[in-house]
Amino acid sequence: MVTGEQPAVALVKSLINPVAIVTSLFFCTRVYDEPFAGQYFVLGILVFLISTQVFDDVDVFRSRQDVHPAADDRKIFFDWLMVIGILLFLAFASKLSAEFSRKVIMTWFLVTPVVLVMSHTLARFVVRQLAIRRHDARSMVIVGANPLGFKLAHRVLEDPYYNVAVKGFFDDRNPTRLELENAPLLGSITDLPHWVRENSVGTIYITLPMVAQPRIMKMLDELGDTTASVYFVPDIFAFDLIQARFDEVEGIPVVAICESPFAGFNSVLKRFSDIVFGSIALLLLWPVMLAIAIGIKLTSPGPVLFKQRRYGLDGAEIMVYKFRSMRVLEDGAVVRQATRDDDRITPFGAFLRRSSLDELPQFLNVLQGTMSIVGPRPHAVAHNEQYRKLIKRYMLRHKVKPGITGWAQINGYRGETETVEKMQSRVAYDLDYMRNWSVSLDVWIMLRTVTVVWKDRNAY
Repeated sequence: MVTGEQPAVALVKSLINPVAIVTSLFFCTRVYDEPFAGQYFVLGILVFLISTQVFDDVDVFRSRQDVHPAADDRKIFFDWLMVIGILLFLAFASKLSAEFSRKVIMTWFLVTPVVLVMSHTLARFVVRQLAIRRHDARSMVIVGANPLGFKLAHRVLEDPYYNVAVKGFFDDRNPTRLELENAPLLGSITDLPHWVRENSVGTIYITLPMVAQPRIMKMLDELGDTTASVYFVPDIFAFDLIQARFDEVEGIPVVAICESPFAGFNSVLKRFSDIVFGSIALLLLWPVMLAIAIGIKLTSPGPVLFKQRRYGLDGAEIMVYKFRSMRVLEDGAVVRQATRDDDRITPFGAFLRRSSLDELPQFLNVLQGTMSIVGPRPHAVAHNEQYRKLIKRYMLRHKVKPGITGWAQINGYRGETETVEKMQSRVAYDLDYMRNWSVSLDVWIMLRTVTVVWKDRNAY
């Protein structure tokens, strides 16, 4: 639950998705005159439990200024596909699929994403209207008139569901040195306890830097004579946060500032999806791969596969497989990137590179466990050593396994990166993928890769 969040909002956030899904199932059974009892009642309970976990990170009240509506709708769609996959697996394993009407189930599968989107829209409208009509907003003050405090105040004020009034700031600095935003300066830090008692303030947020610890401890002692809730906002936003979260080590609270998205259960989920999608890809594509191997042998001398050392998870060297598209097999201290009209590329190899078919053997890397289907593209060791000296936080992209395709590739950074600026943009997309990873994002990237490869001609 978000700090300061209204109980009603928290309840709606927790229940809206599972309730909408079960309600959709109920109406589908009524449309086809099937009783919502027996196997359908059990299915309703099962999907309720599954959806509470799968849709856990779909925030119906997340600010639409930060996230495009289409992104939320896409997340709903792919999470629903995951629920369907789990249900189909359970039906296959239990051999109970014959107990259900196919018309009911197929209709339910198709209409539920629409029901979810509509229920989210309705919930936002209703809660916003209730928030507008309420006149009992809780009061809060911020200790620290600094960029972090301003950012916190701005986020609270722009959120129509938070129902908190920012009364102002407390800071020891001279008012002439402060560029106040959103709310007034109410006094110095020593004035805080008396002001809180006199004005019945419910919540205090401390955004002072960590070097102010003695002042903070003294202030906390004095606030012990009030009933206000006190929260410390750590000044960690100066860092480039990746998968930031709170955790604990043997009961000691810690803050993760930079962590792989594939920690804990997520690592199992990522590996499972790689094995499933990688196996399906190889089963479907082996005739194409066989034809490519024959084409390479018939059109140029040399091996079918090209193996090159690249950096994998945690910067460890791995051997990446590709169909050979050049007359040379470069893997030394200096590796020249492929360029347009590169004389090292064979005619058949040019076709393979344009269509990205030369990457297909990397599905073997995926099954080996050295790569993922989706992730930052691996670069030759020589390129890694070059760019890690030029681009800040470049090596963070190696906190996850490299991928056959990635977020950068479907956003226009596929093929040669002839300038440092282009590589910086590619790295920025890689880190953005790590911050926002989900299975649905992986599926979206896979689907988008097909259309990008078909239309894009940046690779050569």
